[in-house]
Amino acid sequence: MIQKPIRTLLLIGSLIAAAPLAQAQMKVGTIDMNGVFTAYFKTKDAETKLNEQRTAAKKEFDDRVETLKKSMAEIEKLNSQLEKPELSEDAKKAMLKTRDEKIAEARNNDKEASDFKTTSEKELQEQFLRMRKDIIDDIMTVVKKKVTDAGYDLVFDRSGLSMGQIPVVVYSAESMDFSQSVVKALNAEAPKTKPTN
Repeated sequence: MIQKPIRTLLLIGSLIAAAPLAQAQMKVGTIDMNGVFTAYFKTKDAETKLNEQRTAAKKEFDDRVETLKKSMAEIEKLNSQLEKPELSEDAKKAMLKTRDEKIAEARNNDKEASDFKTTSEKELQEQFLRMRKDIIDDIMTVVKKKVTDAGYDLVFDRSGLSMGQIPVVVYSAESMDFSQSVVKALNAEAPKTKPTN
């Protein structure tokens, strides 16, 4: 009867003694996900493509605004001509009709410009999120392979911040970081740039 509690105590004692050994053998790694994201060639390609589309959308919006400004200038000109006392009744009626048409056109142009801006911003945002997701999926595929190959038990993102904007990983040895090997693997597929002469 006395031996059973002693055996239980010995078992618990051996487990407690073994716990630090198990923790000491845990392999922990770190990665700078923001750095990897920025260094990946597809991120730079996506940024270039989005900037080109943003510039094209801005130019089209600016063109629409310019058209609207021209319509407003024409309306102002018609308003000033309508104030002339020497204007005949028939000429005044014709001018009022033209002005009303220009006002309707200007309102339509204003709505179209506003709708275009809203739609293009939404489309660019959606495209950015799709591209970002694809890039993160690529990165995570490589990270998971590296983690499996190296036998990491736990990996922390060095670039991660807490709710208080404090780094989640306050300190880690450089030897624990495998960011560069992930960047190298990701950029192995980058198209070769032609040398400039």
